[in-house]
Amino acid sequence: MQTKPFRIGTRGSPLALAQAHEARDRLMAAHHLPEEMFEIVVLSTKGDRITDRSLAEIGGKGLFTEELEQQLTTGELDFAVHSAKDMPTKLPDGLHLSAYLPREDIRDAVIGRTAPKLIDLPHGATVGSSSLRRQALIRRMRPDINVVTFRGLVETRLRKLEEGQVDATLLALAGLKRLGKVEVLTDILDPDTFPPAPAQGAICLESRIGDTQIDDLLAPVNDAATFDTVSCERAFLAALDGSCRTPIGGYAVCEGDLIRFSGLIITPDGRSQHAVTTDGHRRDAAALGTRAGQDVRARAGSAFFDDWH
Repeated sequence: MQTKPFRIGTRGSPLALAQAHEARDRLMAAHHLPEEMFEIVVLSTKGDRITDRSLAEIGGKGLFTEELEQQLTTGELDFAVHSAKDMPTKLPDGLHLSAYLPREDIRDAVIGRTAPKLIDLPHGATVGSSSLRRQALIRRMRPDINVVTFRGLVETRLRKLEEGQVDATLLALAGLKRLGKVEVLTDILDPDTFPPAPAQGAICLESRIGDTQIDDLLAPVNDAATFDTVSCERAFLAALDGSCRTPIGGYAVCEGDLIRFSGLIITPDGRSQHAVTTDGHRRDAAALGTRAGQDVRARAGSAFFDDWH
Protein backbone atom coordinates (compact mmCIF):
# COMPACT_ATOMS: atom_id res chain seq x y z
CA MET A 1 0.00 0.00 0.00
CA GLN A 2 1.21 3.49 -0.87
CA THR A 3 1.46 5.56 2.31
CA LYS A 4 3.21 8.73 1.15
CA PRO A 5 1.52 11.13 -1.29
CA PHE A 6 1.98 10.76 -5.03
CA ARG A 7 4.00 13.75 -6.26
CA ILE A 8 2.46 15.51 -9.30
CA GLY A 9 4.71 17.89 -11.22
CA THR A 10 3.31 20.96 -12.94
CA ARG A 11 4.13 24.46 -14.09
CA GLY A 12 2.79 27.27 -11.92
CA SER A 13 0.50 29.20 -14.27
CA PRO A 14 -3.22 29.34 -13.42
CA LEU A 15 -3.97 27.15 -16.45
CA ALA A 16 -1.28 24.58 -15.56
CA LEU A 17 -2.57 24.42 -11.98
CA ALA A 18 -6.16 23.97 -13.20
CA GLN A 19 -4.97 21.04 -15.32
CA ALA A 20 -3.01 19.50 -12.43
CA HIS A 21 -6.05 19.80 -10.16
CA GLU A 22 -8.23 18.14 -12.80
CA ALA A 23 -5.78 15.23 -13.03
CA ARG A 24 -5.65 14.91 -9.24
CA ASP A 25 -9.44 15.06 -8.89
CA ARG A 26 -9.97 12.39 -11.56
CA LEU A 27 -7.42 10.11 -9.86
CA MET A 28 -9.04 10.66 -6.45
CA ALA A 29 -12.41 9.64 -7.90
CA ALA A 30 -11.03 6.66 -9.86
CA HIS A 31 -9.20 5.18 -6.86
CA HIS A 32 -11.36 6.51 -3.97
CA LEU A 33 -8.32 8.25 -2.52
CA PRO A 34 -8.29 11.35 -0.29
CA GLU A 35 -6.72 14.61 -1.45
CA GLU A 36 -3.86 14.12 1.03
CA MET A 37 -2.59 11.22 -1.10
CA PHE A 38 -1.56 13.69 -3.81
CA GLU A 39 0.99 16.48 -3.57
CA ILE A 40 1.10 19.06 -6.38
CA VAL A 41 4.71 20.18 -6.91
CA VAL A 42 5.07 23.47 -8.81
CA LEU A 43 8.23 24.05 -10.85
CA SER A 44 9.24 27.10 -12.87
CA THR A 45 10.39 26.31 -16.42
CA LYS A 46 12.61 28.31 -18.74
CA GLY A 47 9.59 28.86 -20.99
CA ASP A 48 7.77 30.51 -18.08
CA ARG A 49 10.70 32.73 -17.15
CA ILE A 50 11.51 34.09 -20.63
CA THR A 51 8.45 35.85 -22.03
CA ASP A 52 9.92 38.66 -24.13
CA ARG A 53 10.81 36.44 -27.12
CA SER A 54 9.04 33.82 -29.20
CA LEU A 55 9.52 30.16 -28.36
CA ALA A 56 11.16 29.65 -31.75
CA GLU A 57 13.90 32.11 -30.77
CA ILE A 58 14.69 30.52 -27.40
CA GLY A 59 14.52 26.83 -28.18
CA GLY A 60 11.02 25.53 -28.80
CA LYS A 61 8.57 23.36 -26.91
CA GLY A 62 10.99 21.60 -24.55
CA LEU A 63 11.35 24.86 -22.62
CA PHE A 64 8.08 24.08 -20.83
CA THR A 65 9.01 20.53 -19.85
CA GLU A 66 12.74 20.21 -19.15
CA GLU A 67 12.70 20.94 -15.41
CA LEU A 68 9.72 18.66 -14.84
CA GLU A 69 11.30 15.85 -16.85
CA GLN A 70 14.56 16.10 -14.91
CA GLN A 71 12.73 15.46 -11.64
CA LEU A 72 10.68 12.69 -13.23
CA THR A 73 13.86 10.97 -14.33
CA THR A 74 15.43 11.18 -10.86
CA GLY A 75 12.26 9.96 -9.15
CA GLU A 76 11.55 13.23 -7.32
CA LEU A 77 8.19 13.33 -9.14
CA ASP A 78 5.86 10.40 -9.73
CA PHE A 79 4.28 11.91 -12.84
CA ALA A 80 3.86 15.29 -14.53
CA VAL A 81 0.83 17.03 -16.02
CA HIS A 82 1.26 18.94 -19.30
CA SER A 83 -0.68 20.61 -22.06
CA ALA A 84 -0.16 17.97 -24.74
CA LYS A 85 0.45 20.57 -27.46
CA ASP A 86 3.51 21.80 -25.50
CA MET A 87 5.22 18.40 -25.66
CA PRO A 88 8.14 17.79 -28.05
CA THR A 89 7.60 14.78 -30.28
CA LYS A 90 10.80 13.18 -28.92
CA LEU A 91 10.80 12.65 -25.14
CA PRO A 92 13.83 12.02 -22.91
CA ASP A 93 14.96 8.40 -22.66
CA GLY A 94 12.97 6.50 -20.07
CA LEU A 95 9.87 8.71 -20.16
CA HIS A 96 6.54 8.32 -21.99
CA LEU A 97 3.10 9.87 -22.23
CA SER A 98 1.21 7.23 -20.29
CA ALA A 99 -2.30 8.73 -20.20
CA TYR A 100 -4.50 11.48 -21.63
CA LEU A 101 -7.47 13.03 -19.84
CA PRO A 102 -10.71 13.47 -21.85
CA ARG A 103 -10.04 16.20 -24.40
CA GLU A 104 -11.55 19.67 -24.25
CA ASP A 105 -12.57 21.75 -27.28
CA ILE A 106 -9.86 21.76 -29.96
CA ARG A 107 -10.73 25.13 -31.51
CA ASP A 108 -9.05 28.54 -31.38
CA ALA A 109 -10.92 31.51 -29.94
CA VAL A 110 -10.70 35.15 -31.01
CA ILE A 111 -10.74 37.90 -28.40
CA GLY A 112 -11.37 41.04 -30.42
CA ARG A 113 -11.18 44.60 -29.09
CA THR A 114 -12.04 46.62 -32.20
CA ALA A 115 -14.15 43.94 -33.94
CA PRO A 116 -15.38 40.50 -32.83
CA LYS A 117 -14.15 38.52 -35.86
CA LEU A 118 -10.76 38.48 -37.60
CA ILE A 119 -12.45 39.07 -40.94
CA ASP A 120 -14.09 42.27 -39.59
CA LEU A 121 -10.97 43.89 -38.11
CA PRO A 122 -10.04 47.27 -39.63
CA HIS A 123 -7.56 47.30 -42.52
CA GLY A 124 -4.01 47.12 -41.15
CA ALA A 125 -5.16 46.09 -37.67
CA THR A 126 -2.65 44.53 -35.26
CA VAL A 127 -3.17 41.01 -33.91
CA GLY A 128 -0.97 39.50 -31.22
CA SER A 129 -0.02 35.81 -31.16
CA SER A 130 3.03 33.81 -30.11
CA SER A 131 2.07 30.82 -32.29
CA LEU A 132 3.66 30.60 -35.75
CA ARG A 133 0.69 28.48 -36.85
CA ARG A 134 -1.81 31.13 -35.80
CA GLN A 135 0.33 33.89 -37.30
CA ALA A 136 0.52 32.09 -40.66
CA LEU A 137 -3.22 31.31 -40.72
CA ILE A 138 -4.08 34.92 -39.84
CA ARG A 139 -1.88 36.13 -42.71
CA ARG A 140 -3.56 33.63 -45.05
CA MET A 141 -6.97 35.01 -44.08
CA ARG A 142 -6.00 38.69 -43.88
CA PRO A 143 -2.66 39.55 -45.56
CA ASP A 144 -3.14 43.20 -44.56
CA ILE A 145 -3.08 42.46 -40.83
CA ASN A 146 0.03 43.30 -38.80
CA VAL A 147 0.86 40.22 -36.70
CA VAL A 148 3.08 40.72 -33.64
CA THR A 149 4.55 38.25 -31.13
CA PHE A 150 2.40 38.16 -28.00
CA ARG A 151 3.55 35.87 -25.17
CA GLY A 152 2.73 35.51 -21.50
CA LEU A 153 0.00 34.01 -19.35
CA VAL A 154 -3.60 34.18 -20.53
CA GLU A 155 -4.23 36.92 -17.98
CA THR A 156 -1.22 38.90 -19.23
CA ARG A 157 -2.34 38.71 -22.85
CA LEU A 158 -5.87 39.80 -21.96
CA ARG A 159 -4.45 42.77 -20.02
CA LYS A 160 -2.27 43.79 -22.98
CA LEU A 161 -5.34 43.59 -25.21
CA GLU A 162 -7.35 45.79 -22.84
CA GLU A 163 -4.50 48.31 -22.79
CA GLY A 164 -4.85 48.64 -26.56
CA GLN A 165 -1.50 47.11 -27.53
CA VAL A 166 -3.31 45.04 -30.17
CA ASP A 167 -6.74 44.92 -31.80
CA ALA A 168 -7.22 41.21 -31.15
CA THR A 169 -5.51 38.07 -29.94
CA LEU A 170 -6.13 34.33 -30.27
CA LEU A 171 -6.18 31.74 -27.49
CA ALA A 172 -7.09 28.07 -27.24
CA LEU A 173 -10.77 27.73 -26.37
CA ALA A 174 -9.87 24.79 -24.10
CA GLY A 175 -7.72 27.03 -21.91
CA LEU A 176 -10.43 29.68 -21.61
CA LYS A 177 -12.91 26.98 -20.58
CA ARG A 178 -10.58 25.52 -17.96
CA LEU A 179 -9.95 28.99 -16.53
CA GLY A 180 -13.64 29.89 -16.53
CA LYS A 181 -13.01 32.82 -18.90
CA VAL A 182 -15.14 31.94 -21.94
CA GLU A 183 -17.04 35.23 -21.58
CA VAL A 184 -14.04 37.13 -23.01
CA LEU A 185 -14.11 35.42 -26.43
CA THR A 186 -15.76 37.19 -29.36
CA ASP A 187 -15.54 34.43 -32.01
CA ILE A 188 -14.67 30.74 -32.36
CA LEU A 189 -12.73 29.64 -35.44
CA ASP A 190 -13.81 26.66 -37.57
CA PRO A 191 -11.10 23.96 -37.40
CA ASP A 192 -11.66 23.11 -41.08
CA THR A 193 -10.52 26.60 -42.14
CA PHE A 194 -8.35 27.44 -39.13
CA PRO A 195 -6.87 24.09 -38.02
CA PRO A 196 -5.71 23.87 -34.41
CA ALA A 197 -2.29 22.83 -33.21
CA PRO A 198 -1.82 19.08 -33.01
CA ALA A 199 -2.87 17.89 -29.51
CA GLN A 200 -4.61 21.20 -28.71
CA GLY A 201 -7.13 20.85 -25.90
CA ALA A 202 -5.58 17.65 -24.50
CA ILE A 203 -3.94 17.16 -21.09
CA CYS A 204 -1.28 14.45 -20.97
CA LEU A 205 0.36 12.66 -18.05
CA GLU A 206 4.06 11.85 -18.38
CA SER A 207 5.76 9.16 -16.31
CA ARG A 208 8.69 6.74 -16.24
CA ILE A 209 8.64 3.77 -18.59
CA GLY A 210 8.43 0.56 -16.56
CA ASP A 211 7.02 2.15 -13.39
CA THR A 212 4.15 -0.29 -13.09
CA GLN A 213 2.77 1.27 -9.91
CA ILE A 214 2.30 4.63 -11.63
CA ASP A 215 1.05 2.99 -14.83
CA ASP A 216 -1.64 1.24 -12.75
CA LEU A 217 -2.47 4.52 -11.00
CA LEU A 218 -2.92 6.46 -14.25
CA ALA A 219 -4.58 3.82 -16.44
CA PRO A 220 -8.17 4.36 -15.16
CA VAL A 221 -8.15 8.07 -16.10
CA ASN A 222 -6.80 7.52 -19.61
CA ASP A 223 -9.36 8.45 -22.29
CA ALA A 224 -9.01 6.05 -25.22
CA ALA A 225 -10.36 8.42 -27.89
CA THR A 226 -8.04 11.22 -26.78
CA PHE A 227 -5.10 8.81 -26.66
CA ASP A 228 -5.76 7.69 -30.25
CA THR A 229 -6.42 11.14 -31.75
CA VAL A 230 -3.42 12.77 -30.09
CA SER A 231 -1.17 9.82 -30.99
CA CYS A 232 -2.17 10.35 -34.63
CA GLU A 233 -1.57 14.11 -34.48
CA ARG A 234 1.80 13.79 -32.71
CA ALA A 235 2.92 11.21 -35.30
CA PHE A 236 2.04 13.73 -38.03
CA LEU A 237 4.17 16.33 -36.24
CA ALA A 238 7.05 13.91 -35.78
CA ALA A 239 7.08 13.00 -39.47
CA LEU A 240 7.47 16.72 -40.25
CA ASP A 241 9.98 17.33 -37.46
CA GLY A 242 7.37 19.74 -36.08
CA SER A 243 8.34 22.20 -33.38
CA CYS A 244 7.50 25.75 -32.34
CA ARG A 245 9.52 26.83 -35.39
CA THR A 246 7.07 25.25 -37.81
CA PRO A 247 3.53 26.36 -38.75
CA ILE A 248 1.60 23.07 -38.64
CA GLY A 249 -2.07 22.42 -37.95
CA GLY A 250 -3.98 19.20 -37.69
CA TYR A 251 -6.61 17.26 -35.82
CA ALA A 252 -8.06 13.77 -35.70
CA VAL A 253 -11.58 12.59 -34.87
CA CYS A 254 -12.65 9.10 -33.76
CA GLU A 255 -15.77 7.66 -35.36
CA GLY A 256 -16.40 4.24 -33.85
CA ASP A 257 -13.44 2.01 -34.74
CA LEU A 258 -12.25 4.49 -37.39
CA ILE A 259 -10.18 7.64 -37.14
CA ARG A 260 -10.20 10.59 -39.55
CA PHE A 261 -7.29 13.05 -39.77
CA SER A 262 -6.85 16.43 -41.45
CA GLY A 263 -3.48 18.18 -41.48
CA LEU A 264 -1.83 21.26 -42.94
CA ILE A 265 1.62 22.73 -43.37
CA ILE A 266 1.86 26.38 -44.29
CA THR A 267 4.64 28.89 -44.85
CA PRO A 268 5.00 31.61 -42.18
CA ASP A 269 3.72 34.25 -44.61
CA GLY A 270 0.54 32.22 -45.20
CA ARG A 271 1.01 32.18 -48.98
CA SER A 272 1.82 28.53 -49.63
CA GLN A 273 0.35 25.41 -48.06
CA HIS A 274 -0.12 21.67 -48.42
CA ALA A 275 -3.07 19.87 -46.85
CA VAL A 276 -3.89 16.21 -46.29
CA THR A 277 -7.03 14.32 -45.27
CA THR A 278 -7.01 10.61 -44.55
CA ASP A 279 -8.73 7.95 -42.45
CA GLY A 280 -8.17 4.43 -41.19
CA HIS A 281 -8.60 2.12 -38.19
CA ARG A 282 -8.00 3.55 -34.72
CA ARG A 283 -5.56 0.73 -33.94
CA ASP A 284 -3.32 2.25 -36.64
CA ALA A 285 -3.69 5.86 -35.40
CA ALA A 286 0.02 6.64 -35.08
CA ALA A 287 0.91 4.98 -38.40
CA LEU A 288 -1.86 7.00 -40.09
CA GLY A 289 -0.40 10.25 -38.75
CA THR A 290 3.09 9.26 -39.85
CA ARG A 291 1.94 8.51 -43.39
CA ALA A 292 0.04 11.80 -43.57
CA GLY A 293 3.16 13.71 -42.53
CA GLN A 294 5.32 11.85 -45.02
CA ASP A 295 2.75 12.55 -47.74
CA VAL A 296 2.69 16.32 -47.30
CA ARG A 297 6.47 16.45 -46.84
CA ALA A 298 6.95 14.63 -50.16
CA ARG A 299 4.47 16.87 -51.98
CA ALA A 300 5.90 20.06 -50.53
CA GLY A 301 9.52 19.23 -51.40
CA SER A 302 12.56 20.26 -49.41
CA ALA A 303 12.51 23.88 -50.59
CA PHE A 304 9.19 24.43 -48.80
CA PHE A 305 10.94 24.07 -45.44
CA ASP A 306 13.99 26.23 -46.17
CA ASP A 307 12.71 29.28 -44.26
CA TRP A 308 11.33 27.37 -41.28
CA HIS A 309 14.43 27.27 -39.10
